[in-house]
Amino acid sequence: MVSQSAPTPFFVKPFYWLLLAVGLAFVPALGFMLQSSMEWTEVHPALNAMLNSTCLVFLIAGRLAIKNRNEILHRQCMWAAFAASSVFLASYLTRYALTGTHRYPGDGWPKVLYLVILFSHMVLAAALVPLVLKSISLARKDQREKHRKLVKWTWPIWVYTSVTGVIVYVMLYQLS
Repeated sequence: MVSQSAPTPFFVKPFYWLLLAVGLAFVPALGFMLQSSMEWTEVHPALNAMLNSTCLVFLIAGRLAIKNRNEILHRQCMWAAFAASSVFLASYLTRYALTGTHRYPGDGWPKVLYLVILFSHMVLAAALVPLVLKSISLARKDQREKHRKLVKWTWPIWVYTSVTGVIVYVMLYQLS
């Protein structure tokens, strides 16, 4: 007779706790924005920044998971980071198609700093798409050594673009 183990309860699965934590931060903030006097043109960029932040949380959790040799949690977190990035990209392209380019309203060194961050963000974000897709492909094919070599570049670029995406939002919509 083959013994079957009991299903693991929700409260001992770290990925579900992480999802809950992100949801507890994300949902109330979005709800507040939608109930406030903010127009959709203000909510949408904030939503995109929240998606970048969500991606960052999962990237860090995924890195910590693999460092602790928890491959299941690592895989779940990296898929969640990929999902957040994918939703962000679709949302950003929609926002761009609807409202176009948004110019930084300031002058001087703050504008120079903004443009440096924005330019580096855009270049690395464009380079990131094939890096992430190839990293996922290698992982799915269980080509661990090739995957490890590629993610030594992919992960820091992905973290940088997630962080600078939020910084660009703050500089453009909150500080200007």
